[in-house]
Amino acid sequence: MLDIIENALGIPAPLLFGQLLLGLINGAFYAMLSLGLAVIFGLLNIINFTHGAQFMMGAFVAWMLLAWGGLGYWWALLIAPLIVGATGVVIERLMISRLYKLDHLYGLLLTFGIGLMIEGVFRNEFGSSGLPYRIPAELQGAWDLGFMFMPIYRGWVVVFALVCCLATWLVIEKTRLGAYLRAATENAALVQAFGVNVPRMITLTYGAGVALAALAGVLAAPIYSVNPQMGTNLIIVVFAVVVIGGMGSILGSVITGFGLGIIEGLTKVFWPEASATVIFVIMAIVLLARPAGLFGRA
Repeated sequence: MLDIIENALGIPAPLLFGQLLLGLINGAFYAMLSLGLAVIFGLLNIINFTHGAQFMMGAFVAWMLLAWGGLGYWWALLIAPLIVGATGVVIERLMISRLYKLDHLYGLLLTFGIGLMIEGVFRNEFGSSGLPYRIPAELQGAWDLGFMFMPIYRGWVVVFALVCCLATWLVIEKTRLGAYLRAATENAALVQAFGVNVPRMITLTYGAGVALAALAGVLAAPIYSVNPQMGTNLIIVVFAVVVIGGMGSILGSVITGFGLGIIEGLTKVFWPEASATVIFVIMAIVLLARPAGLFGRA
């Protein structure tokens, strides 16, 4: 089978499957980050440009817990999203909540400025060279799949991201809490009349979206070096993923995130020069053919 693939495509099978795995890993991060953005935009109508900085904060909190508190990766998966999510709650209450009645552009500019400030603070404190974060002992090593070796940690990232995305989609689409959230976006006054504290619900929703970004940051810490620019490098691509999937579409952000990660990986095999731009080319085509995105509502 592998010989047939190699003869048909003229590409060594380990190279092809290695890039597919890399694409799947990138897709997992695209999906988790775009999921947080879609939750915040879909339910709060805020374009959260601070998301990349909050992804970076998740990785840094994991590093701090290990270096300063002796708490390892598994504790970081639980604690870092709570800490960064709490900072998101403070930002929403003190600043973003004042812009809900204004145009989306004001929220975008405010969150863009906040993101730059957060990144500047971390760069001033920790420098730009990056800090190492080791893979937990339980997830070290690799599986021999016959045609390639797959690092166990990278397989864990893909599975964990899939479970997180599915759980978030189920909460928003299939539970009473999700129904309240969706109803509040359509008619907040009516939902408030039923005794639901809408402002508190909105604040916690923003905090949950930020916590998803921080969780992705913890997952990324052992793969990428922990540095203040790690969110900046991803956030532009993630915004393109959200636009292609449809602004505010939870399911669209997940499917598009994984799909575009795989397409990007395959492009590195067949046309490496185009791998950095393929996602933006797809975004332009989708916007011309379907401005609301593949899964968005017109």
